[in-house]
Amino acid sequence: MKIVTVIGARPQFIKASVVSRAFIQLNIEEIIIHTGQHHDSSMSDVFFEEMEIPKPSYFLDVHGLSHGAMTGRMLERIEEVLKEVKPNAMLVYGDTNSTLAGALAAAKLQIPVAHIEAGLRSFNRAMPEELNRILTDQLSDCLYCPSDAAIENLKQEGFFHQPKKVIKTGDVMFDAFTYYQKKAEEKSNILQVNHLRSNEYALLTLHRAENTDDENRLKEILKGIQQLAETTTIVWPVHPRLKSKLAALSFSPSVKLIEPVGYFDMIQLLQHAHIVLTDSGGLQKEAYFARKYCITLRDQTEWVELVHEKANFLTGANAQAMVNTYHQLFTKPFPAFNASLYGDGHTAEAIVKHLIENI
Repeated sequence: MKIVTVIGARPQFIKASVVSRAFIQLNIEEIIIHTGQHHDSSMSDVFFEEMEIPKPSYFLDVHGLSHGAMTGRMLERIEEVLKEVKPNAMLVYGDTNSTLAGALAAAKLQIPVAHIEAGLRSFNRAMPEELNRILTDQLSDCLYCPSDAAIENLKQEGFFHQPKKVIKTGDVMFDAFTYYQKKAEEKSNILQVNHLRSNEYALLTLHRAENTDDENRLKEILKGIQQLAETTTIVWPVHPRLKSKLAALSFSPSVKLIEPVGYFDMIQLLQHAHIVLTDSGGLQKEAYFARKYCITLRDQTEWVELVHEKANFLTGANAQAMVNTYHQLFTKPFPAFNASLYGDGHTAEAIVKHLIENI
C-alpha cells in the first residue's frame, strides 16, 4: 500500500510529522510531495530537521506566484507524480493552494482523497483559504474533522447525504504539541538568546494576506501594536513577506522583531508568553494547548469553539479593540481547559488506521 502526502506550508509540516510517524509504525509506505509553497529554509527546512519528518520524495519548488498560477503549476506537477507512483490514496492537510492542488490532481485520476482538518469554515469567501477548504472537502472521500463544529458544518452542507466518510478524529496539532512539548523545552534556547523572561512578554505573529496586503488594515494593526508596545514587551517573529513593508511604512516602535523561528522555538515562545496576538489559524489552537489567551487579528475564525470557550477573542484590524482586549485579559485567569475539544493526543494513529481500512 502506498499513500501520497502533499504538503507545502509550515502548519502542514507540523501536522505531517505525527501522521508520518504513524505510517512508519504501521509499516505503510508514504511518499511525500513538498510543493515548495514555503520555500525559505527558515519556513521549511528547519521543520523537517527538528521534527524528524521523512525527507520529501519530490520537491516541486512552486512558490511566489499568483493563486491561480501557483495552484495550476502544482496541479500539473502533482499529476505527473501520481501517474508515476500510482498510490492507493492521496492525503492532504488544511487549506492551502497545495491542499487544493493535491486533492484536485488525485480526484481527476480517480485516486481516493483523505482530508485532514475537513469541515472548517470561516464563512468568509474573500479568504483564499476558505475556498480551498470548501473545494477540497467536495473532492475528498474521507473527511477527518478535528471538532464538533467541523462535523456540524459538513452536516449543514449536506455531506452526510453523499457517499463520503465523515469522521470526528480530534486534532493532529494537539498530537504534535503534546509530543514535542518536552523536546522543545530541552532543545530551544530562544528565551536566553533574546533575553526574555517567562510571562513578561506578548507573542505576535502576522502573515495573512487579508491583513498584510491591505494597507489600511495593516496600518491599523500596527497602530495597535505600537500602543501596546508602550507598556508591554512584544516579541514578533517577522514573516519574510512583511520585512520590506514594515520598512516602507517606517514602522519602528519598541517591538522585539526577530527572524522566523522553527517549531521548537515557537513552542517555547508560546509556553512562556503571557498572551498571544495572531492572525494564524494554527497558533490560535496552539495558544489554547499552552493555556494562553489569544487575541485574533481577524474578523472571523474557523476555530469558533475557542471563542465559545472564551479563550480566543476576535478584534479584527481594530487598534482600540486590540488594546482594550489585551488589558481586559491581562490579569484574567485562563478558563478551564476543555479536554474534549481536540482529542486525546492520539489522533494521527486513529486517522491512519481508518484510512488503511477504508481505501
